Amino acid sequence: MKTISVLGATGSVGESTIDLILSAPEQFSVECLTAESNYKKLAAQAIAVNAKHAVIADEQYYDDLKAALSGHNIEVTAGRQAIIDAARIEADIIIGAIVGFAGLEPLMVALEHGKSVAIANKEPLVAAGPLFMDKARACGTTILPVDSEHNGVFQIFDEANKAAISRIVLTASGGPFRTWDAADMDAVTPQQAVAHPNWSMGAKISVDSATLMNKALEVIEACILFDMPPEQVEVLVHPQSIVHAMVEYNDGSILTHMGAPDMRTPIAHVLAWPDRMKTSGKTLDLSALQTLDFEQVDHAKFPAVQQAYDCLKRGQAACVTFNAANEVAVAAFLAEEISFTDIYKTVDHMVKEVEDRTIENLDALIAFNDEIRQKTRNFLEKSGLLRAA
Repeated sequence: MKTISVLGATGSVGESTIDLILSAPEQFSVECLTAESNYKKLAAQAIAVNAKHAVIADEQYYDDLKAALSGHNIEVTAGRQAIIDAARIEADIIIGAIVGFAGLEPLMVALEHGKSVAIANKEPLVAAGPLFMDKARACGTTILPVDSEHNGVFQIFDEANKAAISRIVLTASGGPFRTWDAADMDAVTPQQAVAHPNWSMGAKISVDSATLMNKALEVIEACILFDMPPEQVEVLVHPQSIVHAMVEYNDGSILTHMGAPDMRTPIAHVLAWPDRMKTSGKTLDLSALQTLDFEQVDHAKFPAVQQAYDCLKRGQAACVTFNAANEVAVAAFLAEEISFTDIYKTVDHMVKEVEDRTIENLDALIAFNDEIRQKTRNFLEKSGLLRAA
């Protein structure tokens, strides 16, 4: 029986993880579940999986969570520090599914206390890749990617023959606006942007998928996770979301990872690794497939992917800025303060403005991220992009 903690249990990845745990209760003992503010769902999950700890980041819900778990012998804590402390609970596997940069500190702590750390949120690796991977090596912690694309690469990437790998290919669905004219995209609404054609995800990740920013961040993440140069990491648009990743070898072989567009597939892989477990999700019916289409990214309409390659050439400061500016811009878009295409404009401006620098430790990284977020907000307020209330 594996011990497990889920940091970010009430989001889409967390929910799928809980579903898999409940499908095989004899395989897992749940140490801790955390959430940002959804205490009702967190309480229900903690009771269902018999978790030992439940942690809510927003302290105003502490009493509500405590009341909801009364009589269940589940320890309840609250606050930002409590989330970080939750990552200190020893476990065989710690799932990092807190959305955005906010997941970085708990993940860094988790490296010291989890035999394996499964990463579902790409932003910490994008921002703190070198620091994160150096610490993982120092701690002897196995990093398991949960993103369907990186998990696919992980399964078909022959580390022993790495020198024979020509390239890795990440696929992108193209999002809901793949076939739209560029002239129409300025009028995109948040409701349209979060309506992903294939995947069920949270609002921020869905918007990132619609802009292809999600794929841009994944390019940076792939270079860090697999220690590959940017010129050997490519993106292809694949509308069916059946092929998640490919690895091409210099003998001409292309190994392909396929699966239904269901996050329970990669999550099941990391939960059971190095073994396998039965998924509680959808499985792929090959006989029902009519076509598998692949096409190049339209960089004029979706400039984020090329921006990612530019940031990789410049270094960590540019990558941190790329991620931080995007988080601020997406939040403004979801609040209907800026247009969809203003996300690109904001990120592009901030990346061009930032000076390249070396970021030597976690405290410096957090301070730099905060600085960029504030500067991004200042840019929005002064740029004329913000809509009148």
